Amino acid sequence: MNIRIGIFGAGKLANAILEEARAVNAKTASASGSPQFLIEWVVDKGDPIPAHAIDVAIDASMPDAVESHLVWAIETSTAFVIATTGWDIPDMETRIGNKTAVLVSPNFSFTVTFMRRIAAQLAQFADWYGEGDLAVFEHHHSAKKDAPSGTAKALAQAIVSGSKRYTAWNASGWDAWDPGKVAIASLRAGSEAGVHEIVFDAPHEQLSIIHRARDRRVFASGALKAAQWILGRKGLFGMDDVLESMLGSQDAVSQEV
Repeated sequence: MNIRIGIFGAGKLANAILEEARAVNAKTASASGSPQFLIEWVVDKGDPIPAHAIDVAIDASMPDAVESHLVWAIETSTAFVIATTGWDIPDMETRIGNKTAVLVSPNFSFTVTFMRRIAAQLAQFADWYGEGDLAVFEHHHSAKKDAPSGTAKALAQAIVSGSKRYTAWNASGWDAWDPGKVAIASLRAGSEAGVHEIVFDAPHEQLSIIHRARDRRVFASGALKAAQWILGRKGLFGMDDVLESMLGSQDAVSQEV
């Protein structure tokens, strides 16, 4: 099946998606004679959206452009994958309804998606343990605009979802430290693609769970898999839905075997 894709953005992630699509196409074309992903257009900020028909659009642009792209996706009933972070559209689910399918994630690594599950379970353990603090640390390249990262927020929110102690997250530093909020520390330096760490720090021991992205193509690969998964669906989704579906398919195959 050929999937026609449009890409919003011309930065590091957009270019990584293009590279990954070419790599996938090279494999599928040699096996089936046909590319899997057809990149119909790439639109930078301020450029008009081409009239070329597509199956799904991937947003890897800027936070202030996401809402206008969402409006376009709803109006044209185009499936839409949002990989941009740092924006806020509170009424998104209501606006989308069953008009189209939109998948949103601050991070398209399946390992990070699984890490969020671990974060919620670790929060339950920390409640039982009764001592120690949970915190999140993240490090990205110096050009990243938003801090804390969307992934760090998602990890902290996963802790909140599994905890009775924590009610929110806080990234304001020591002056605003609150024992009832998950502390997030951010570093912007160098060319790091992305490091996220969950820390459980107790009086006599410490546990760290670290994810390091070695190449942005891990996010590109996940975004393309999400674009493939979302076709034919309606509503608002996240990477948890994609992972759950794939794990469910794996379980079904295992049972058949």
